[in-house]
Amino acid sequence: MANPTHSGRSRHSSPKGSKQNSQEHGNGMFGFTAFLLSESMVFLSFFAAYIILRLTTPNWLPPGVPKLEVLKPAISTAVLVSSSFVIYFAERALDRRKLAQFRLLWLAASLMGTYFLVNQAIEWNHLSFGLTTGLFGATFYLLTGFHGLHVFVGIILQLIMLVRSFIPGNYNAGHFGVSAASLFWHFVDVIWIVLFSLVYLW
Repeated sequence: MANPTHSGRSRHSSPKGSKQNSQEHGNGMFGFTAFLLSESMVFLSFFAAYIILRLTTPNWLPPGVPKLEVLKPAISTAVLVSSSFVIYFAERALDRRKLAQFRLLWLAASLMGTYFLVNQAIEWNHLSFGLTTGLFGATFYLLTGFHGLHVFVGIILQLIMLVRSFIPGNYNAGHFGVSAASLFWHFVDVIWIVLFSLVYLW
């Protein structure tokens, strides 16, 4: 026969545990948001430097260097931005305990990010200028390379969360890791929109 006292404790421990998990999730997201704000300051400093250099350099494009191609990077941009919507719906699926749907959407977002990185590598390989080709080359590789590093980190985080989803009951008590990875991905996408506008469209 079950111990009434033990049963009573079990009934009351669940709400308390749920409240504690919610508080830990909130604290974790606050800390991670603070981290992203610090990363934003780094990118903003890069953007400000790029704008100042661009406005104060008479011949921005070195002799013999053509303008950047826009069409293919624009397609990659559309794929990367779309992946933010995909990862959002993946997180919502996890909230509803639909693990199969979560895994499918989460993997799709990772593949879209990988597509973006592969196309960036192909673009770099075909460019007619290098890192030492004036301020134009230096700022281009610094900005796109630093952002590409963040995309790579985001994909690694996504793959870790995907693997963890196969651990039985891993997300029953919450999914801070998934929320953090999702927020990081949205951050990466917003940064790219600004970067693409400055470097490719300006």
